[in-house]
This record gives sequence, structure tokens and C-alpha cells, in this order.
Amino acid sequence: MSISAPTDAALLVRGLRKSFGTTVAVDGLDLELRTGECFGLLGPNGAGKTTTIEICEGLTQADAGEVRVLGRSWSDDAPALRQRLGIALQETQLSEKLTVGETLTLFQSFYHRARPVDDVVALVALGEKQRARVGTLSGGQKQRLAVACALVGDPELLFLDEPTTGLDPQSRRQLWDLVEQFKATGRSVLLTTHYMDEAERLCDRIAIVDHGRVIALGAPRELIASLGAEHILHFVPGEGAPVDVEALRGLAGVRLARSTNGGVELAVRAVHETVPELLAHLARTGVPLMELRTHSPTLEDVFVSLTGRQLRDA
Repeated sequence: MSISAPTDAALLVRGLRKSFGTTVAVDGLDLELRTGECFGLLGPNGAGKTTTIEICEGLTQADAGEVRVLGRSWSDDAPALRQRLGIALQETQLSEKLTVGETLTLFQSFYHRARPVDDVVALVALGEKQRARVGTLSGGQKQRLAVACALVGDPELLFLDEPTTGLDPQSRRQLWDLVEQFKATGRSVLLTTHYMDEAERLCDRIAIVDHGRVIALGAPRELIASLGAEHILHFVPGEGAPVDVEALRGLAGVRLARSTNGGVELAVRAVHETVPELLAHLARTGVPLMELRTHSPTLEDVFVSLTGRQLRDA
């Protein structure tokens, strides 16, 4: 049965499934991207994130489920949809012998309605490179050019797959400003990223995906609040000293406890309750303390608590 997309849905996914042989990449996944929002899709490698995006972009055929993009389906409206979307893949291969301006002119020719090349070049801060050949650009400049190719068609929905990978801090912030300007015009963005600060800055809502399913969904602040912790304690025991993580879960105010590379992290409600008990416990068990620090919970902490992995190391 076909789904009926709400009037404010730029993208609606219901019951999406995709397998490759015996490997289930997407397992009954549901998503809804509202018009005018930036929606983040986060997940470790192998979670089904890239497969989901490729199906939504019309690049891969689903085994089951339905996808509505801007109220249309790929099976019935592919040519019309291609005119309304912008796609920046994780890796974009462009002709290295063309100049930046020639590349954008080529992409501009694919669309019935397109933005002036000069405007798009200025948007991605490549004005000084407009006559430079693509082969002479740095990795970050090529990434900005890929985003420019996605924007030249003046899309209503923009797919950005890890758009700031390889960019220097200034270029990253320029691209953040670009995404915010795009969204401010009432258009929509589906973003994947391995940078949690980027997701917190840009995304109105985030879906965390693992094993082909959405395991958490909400605004960044809502997801962080779901930890039920006011602080994250990180401590490093003396070299070789055994730490009973299970016993730490019984300390006052501890919501979560886990081992990290070389240390232990505790999600706690109140530092003043947990720290004295932690120090007493370590003293009783003969574990020397080499380092202790705290920070406010972040989206990274949410991701780790749900998947057991750091996003960038997953």
C-alpha cells in the first residue's frame, strides 16, 4: 500500500529493507525529513546509513518498503526528481582537466532551472580558483567544488554525505554557514557526518542508525537529555590496575559506566555525589588514580551509550 506523504515532509521512508546476499543492510527503517529542516543521519560503518541514503537518492533499488521524495516516487517520477535534488557524495570523481568554472557550467547544463555559475563559485569560496583546473585543487577545494555541483541546480532538497571531510576549520565553518543559509530559504538537507560538533550545530533533528534500524531519534538537546546525566566523568587508573566497571555502576548518581581506551567513563547526575564515592572505591580496591576530568554530556556520549562505539572509530 502506498504511503501518503504529509504536506511538510520533504522525504518520507517507510519499512525500508535492503539486503546484499545474506547481509541485511537496512532492516525495516522509517524516516521523515520535514520541509525546511536539516536532518542528520548518524551511525557506525555497516549500520546501513549509506545504503539508506543511496536508496533515497535513487541510486540503489530497495528490496521492500517505500520512499517518497518531495511527494514523488523514483519509480514514477525519476526525471522530475533529478531536477529538484542536489547530491554531494562522500567521494566525487570530477574531470581533472576541466577548470572549476567549466565543471560547474557542465553541471548547470543538466538542469532546466539553474543558478549562475559565478554565484555558486562565490558561495563555496572558490572565486580565485574559477579558472584553475580541477587536478590542481587541494582535497578540501575539491570537496567544496563537489558541494557547488550539488547547489548549481538550485535544489529543493540537498543530500550531503560527510561534506566537510578533509576541510580545514575555516572551510568547515564556511560550509556550515552555507547549509544554514540554504535551510533559511525553506529548503531541506539530509546530512551525514562523522563530526559531532557539526551535527549539533546544523541538525534540527538526528536519527542514530545501527544494524539497519533507527535506534534513537530527536533534536540534539533531546538526545543528550536522554542520557539522564549532568556530567561525564573520565578517569585513568594506574597502568595495569584492574577496574571493576560493573561495581562502578552501583556508585551514587552513576547512570552509565564503560571502559574506554586506557580509562573509564561514567555518566553521572551530580559530580559532588559521585566523585567522593569513586575516590573511596578506588582507594578500597587499591587502584591508583592517574587522571580525572569531567565534561558536560555531548552527542558523542549519546552515540557511545547506544552503540558502544565512538562514531569516528566505529
